[in-house]
Amino acid sequence: MRAVAPGATGEDHLVRRLTLFDSIMIVVSGTVGPSIFIIPSDVLRAIPDPLLALVMWIVVGGVTLIAGLACAELGAMFPEAGGQYVFLREAYGGFTAFLYGWVLFTAGNSTALASMVIAFALFLGQAVPGLDADHVLFASHVLGLPISVDRGSAIAVGAIIFLTAINIRSVKVAAWLQNVTALAYLLMVLGIVAAGFALGHGDWSHFERHPAGAAASLTVAGFGVAAIPLFFSYDGWEFLSWVGGEIKNARRNLPLALLFGILLVIITYLLANAVFLYALPAPELERSSAPAAAAVGALFSSHVGRWVALFIALISFGGASVVVLGGARIYYSMALDGAFFAAMAHLHPRWKTPVTSLVVQCVWVCVLVLSARYDQLYTCFIFMMTLTYVLTVGAVFVLRRTQPDRPRPYHCFGYPGLPIIYLVVASGFVVSTLLTKPRESLEGLALAAIGVPLYVYWRRRAWKLTA
Repeated sequence: MRAVAPGATGEDHLVRRLTLFDSIMIVVSGTVGPSIFIIPSDVLRAIPDPLLALVMWIVVGGVTLIAGLACAELGAMFPEAGGQYVFLREAYGGFTAFLYGWVLFTAGNSTALASMVIAFALFLGQAVPGLDADHVLFASHVLGLPISVDRGSAIAVGAIIFLTAINIRSVKVAAWLQNVTALAYLLMVLGIVAAGFALGHGDWSHFERHPAGAAASLTVAGFGVAAIPLFFSYDGWEFLSWVGGEIKNARRNLPLALLFGILLVIITYLLANAVFLYALPAPELERSSAPAAAAVGALFSSHVGRWVALFIALISFGGASVVVLGGARIYYSMALDGAFFAAMAHLHPRWKTPVTSLVVQCVWVCVLVLSARYDQLYTCFIFMMTLTYVLTVGAVFVLRRTQPDRPRPYHCFGYPGLPIIYLVVASGFVVSTLLTKPRESLEGLALAAIGVPLYVYWRRRAWKLTA
């Protein structure tokens, strides 16, 4: 039974304005980020065989799709704001769900958002003369501590404030914004692929294995190393479930959007990597810190690098818009349960958006950007969020046993076989992360533990108010 926080207007007051198209674009914008233009070199360094590297993009995309299909069943069962938070609450109880939301607010979602707006500022500075992100605007000492603000941080803060204002004004306007960026990404990738293969200066021989050490360097460990950036390049599809309370006909559209959205991402990732390899041989892509710009420059002209940077800035901005939209709904749902600050459940009386949740999220992200602490927090987040994906897919099994009579408009494809495969693969990834990053993983667990006394306080307060 949900204990509604005092002053909450009720979850049913969220207005369902998001269409199927909006929902698909949320999946695309939420998943695609600057990483697709950077990590192809990381994958090739771990797997120096061009065709096997492309296969890994497909394999990890397929594993992601399995998780998406499991989430689709849960989302159709609980088409309300909060997504994964709600799924974990129903399957494992309020305490587990709170820890998920708490880590998301303090580190996970907030650091991801900070990283996206910083990436937007950095690539915008590369594309537009005079907006160099490293230029220091302010430097002083406050209470004996050195404080400085560069242009990149200022642009990033301005971006998060602007996106928050858009999201407060209307969820539909926010959806329109990320629709534009998602469509721009899809059209740009398809345009580069079509023009690259038809008119670009590439060579099909680049897809052949280079005998100089490539076969000898292929190892099982290499595939594991490649999987780490690949899994996180596919991260972000789950944002759609967070806005389930605002999707029209969510029991139908949420599963369809997850399916079509993840498939679109897999296809465009594969095409982008294929054209990069057509442009440059694998060894050159491995050595490049900006493989997308290097590949496009080789295909067409070195002068297009500025346009690539502008394109990446646009994608980063669109991804940040989705994170702003989705994250606030998690904290809103927690507040409705009496498991977070009660004010976070407040909706704008006219626009029906979680205004307090959006503002608090904005303030915290600005603090992270200006303090430059988001990178350190993000490493703690990796282990915890990987663990929550395992719990989310596991929730399908738990709820089929504990709530067998609840309507399921969509049944997870391939159940139980495919979800079991995902649990095995993802659990192995969790163990691998724990072993390779023990300090960061333990810090993530410690971060979750900090929230325990707060959960006890908020739940006791909710019980007293509803008694």
